[in-house]
Amino acid sequence: MRTYREEYEYWMNSPVVDEASKKELAAIANDEKEIEGRFSQMLTFGTAGLRGIMAAGLNNMNVYVIRYATQALANVIIQNGGQEGGNSKEGHGVAIAYDSRNNSPLFAQEAACVLAANNIKVHLFDALRPTPELSFAVRETGSIAGINVTASHNAKEYNGYKVYWADGAQTAPDKADGISSEIDRIDIFKDVKTISFEDAKAKGLVEMLGAEMDEKYLAKVIEQSVGKKYIDAAAKDMSIVYSPFHGAGYKLVPEVLKRIGISEIIPVDEQMIPDGNFPTVKSPNPENTEGFALSIEYAKKHNAELVIGTDPDSDRCGTVVKNGDDYIVLSGNQEACLMLDYLINVKKEQGTLPADAAVCKSIVSTTMADAICEANGIKCFHVLTGFKFIGEKIKEFEESGDYSFLFGFEEAIGFLAGTYARDKDAVVAAMLMAEVGCYYKSKGMTVYEGLQELYKKYGYFVEKTESFWFEGFDAQEKMANVMVKLRENPLKKISSDVVNTIDYMDDIPGFTKSNVLSYDLADGCTVIVRPSGTEPRVKCYVMAKGDTADQAQERCQAMLAEMKEILK
Repeated sequence: MRTYREEYEYWMNSPVVDEASKKELAAIANDEKEIEGRFSQMLTFGTAGLRGIMAAGLNNMNVYVIRYATQALANVIIQNGGQEGGNSKEGHGVAIAYDSRNNSPLFAQEAACVLAANNIKVHLFDALRPTPELSFAVRETGSIAGINVTASHNAKEYNGYKVYWADGAQTAPDKADGISSEIDRIDIFKDVKTISFEDAKAKGLVEMLGAEMDEKYLAKVIEQSVGKKYIDAAAKDMSIVYSPFHGAGYKLVPEVLKRIGISEIIPVDEQMIPDGNFPTVKSPNPENTEGFALSIEYAKKHNAELVIGTDPDSDRCGTVVKNGDDYIVLSGNQEACLMLDYLINVKKEQGTLPADAAVCKSIVSTTMADAICEANGIKCFHVLTGFKFIGEKIKEFEESGDYSFLFGFEEAIGFLAGTYARDKDAVVAAMLMAEVGCYYKSKGMTVYEGLQELYKKYGYFVEKTESFWFEGFDAQEKMANVMVKLRENPLKKISSDVVNTIDYMDDIPGFTKSNVLSYDLADGCTVIVRPSGTEPRVKCYVMAKGDTADQAQERCQAMLAEMKEILK
C-alpha cells in the first residue's frame, strides 16, 4: 500500500501517464494538501459506481481511473464466465453509453478499449443517449453488463461511471463489492490491459449501436402510452415547453412526444444543444427552480401550460405547471402521484388494469402513493433508496408471477412505467406528464387544479427533505455518532407520538441492511433519517399528512423544527 506521496510519485514517473496529466500534477508539487486529496485513496466504487471531479489523480475522474475500474469489471465478468447473458464469442458482452458531459465520449471509448483488450465484446452507442436506453440495451443485446458514463445532475466539473448487470439494473451490492475488491487487488497501470480503438473495431470487438436501437427503445416507451383519447381531444390546444438541460434527452424526448400526437412542443433553443459546460442553467438539475429560469421565460412568452425538463443523462424528469399567472415547479412526489393516479384511472376505463398490479417506491418517497394504491386496491411495495432496488422488484415479479409491475418512483424525480428498462426513465416520464396535461385539459382543468383534486380525494400530504451538514476532519465520526445516539436513545415523540420505529440495520425480510431509521407517528406522519453515503451530511425526510393543506403544512414544519433540535 503506497502512501499518498508515493502514489503521486508513481503517477509522475509512470510511462503510461500522458504529459498533459504530468504537467497538471507537477503544478501541485508543493501543495501537500492537494496531493493528499488526489492520492490518499481511490474514488470509492459503490453500488452507483464512481463519481468525482475530473482531474488527474487517483481520487478523481480521468482516463486512468476509468481504465482501472473497467479492468476490475472485466475481471469480474471473466470470473462469472459470462453465464448470465451475452452474445459475444465468450458470451459476455458489455453495452456502453454516455451523456453530454465533458470527456464522456472519451471515457466511454477508453472503457471499450479495456474490455476489448480482455476479449470482451462491446456494444457502444455512436453518440450520447439517455441512461434508460443503456438499461434497455443491456438486455436487448444480451450483455452481461453495461457501463454508463454520466454524473447525472452534478455540476459541470464532475463525471461518473455507472455499472449495470445483465438484468439491466445498476449493480447489486455483491457485484459492486466484487468490482471494488478487484480494484483493491490490481495495479492501476501494470495490471490494466488496453488496445487502440481502431484495433478493437478491426477485431470485431466493438459494435456500434445507433438508430436501430433507438427505434426498439422508443417502441417500448410508446407501449406505455395510455392516453390517445385525451391527446386527440386536447393536444392541439396545449403548448409544452421542453428543455433537455443541454443533455441526452434533446433528441428522443421531442420525438416520443411527436409520435404520440403532441404537436405543440416549444423547445428551449439555447438548451437543445448538448454541452457539458451547461452554459445557460445555474444548475443542471430539474429538481431546482433556478434550473428552469429560461424555460419559464419561454412558457410565459408562449402562454404554455406545461414545462418539462430532463437532466443531462435524461433519467430524471422535472415538471413546471401553470397556475394563473404563476409557474410552479412540482416536487417529484407530486409528479409521481399525478402519473400514478392517471395510469390507474385510464387503465380502469380501458379495462387494462391488471388485477395483480403493483407499485414500487423508495421508503423516503411520499406516503400519498400508499393512499392512492390503497384506495384502488393496488399493492404498494417499499424499497431502499436507489432505483436498482425497484429493478430488483421488477425481476422478482417476473420470476414469481405474483404481481404485474405498474409504476415505480423515487422522490428525487425518478420514474418508470413498464419493464423494458430497470432504471428511472425521463423519456417515458416526459411522455406521461404530457398525457397528464392532456387528461386534465380535456376536463377543462390545469394540471395544478388536477393535483388539488387529488389532495381532496386522497388527503393532504406535504414532504420536505432537510440536510444537516457536518464540518471538520471528524465529520464522518460526527455523522456516525448521530445515528448511534438515535439508536441508543429511541425517539418517543416527534411532534406526535412515535408508534413504530424501523431500523433498517436489522434483519428485515426483503431489505439489504442499511443505515436508515424510520419513525411512524400517531397522526399518520413519517420521519426518516439516513446519513449520506458520499457527503458529510445526515438527511432527514419528513412526510406529513393532514385533513387540510394547512394542517399538513403545520405538521411538516413542527416535525422539521423538532428534528433540527434532535440532530443539531
